[in-house]
Amino acid sequence: MQTIIEGPAYVLGDNVDTDQIIPAQYLTYNPAIPAEYRMFGKYALVGVPNDQAGLPKGHVPFHDPAGDEFVSPYRIIVGGRNFGCGSSREHAPIALAAAGIHAVIAEFFARIFYRNAVNGGYLPPVESDGRLIDRVCTGDVLRLDLASGELANRTTGEVYRTKPLGDVLPIIEAGGVFEYARRVGMLT
Repeated sequence: MQTIIEGPAYVLGDNVDTDQIIPAQYLTYNPAIPAEYRMFGKYALVGVPNDQAGLPKGHVPFHDPAGDEFVSPYRIIVGGRNFGCGSSREHAPIALAAAGIHAVIAEFFARIFYRNAVNGGYLPPVESDGRLIDRVCTGDVLRLDLASGELANRTTGEVYRTKPLGDVLPIIEAGGVFEYARRVGMLT
């Protein structure tokens, strides 16, 4: 896993729940099968209402209608408060990773989303040090340095701070809690 993540942002509002990230009707796919894993990317965020996408002047699609319908052109999601609330759906971070998201930055996360993202090593859940959804726009190019906690908006020139990942970073870098446990000798 890279510690520098750069790319366009997709901005969401508060209380984005796991049923919006990947609606239940798409849970028939098996993420262990590569062709079906792609389907999680295709249906990522289809349940988010337009008004929650933080776009008062109209809906900007998460997937480019003229591009790849399985992978989004966005690399970083910027959310508000309580990102990933709702059910304990471990498929939510899988769907975002399958869609090409490399990190989610939010004011704070629902515990279940945070743990599922970390335990599976799918993507780093990074907490912002302030309300970024009012300062970042969908399409802004961001550069996130996981090690230093610096988030630079390449579009506006603004620089923000994120909270340190601490002991979570090595787990995500290893690819999840089980791989981390193997690497440090806790599992054989």
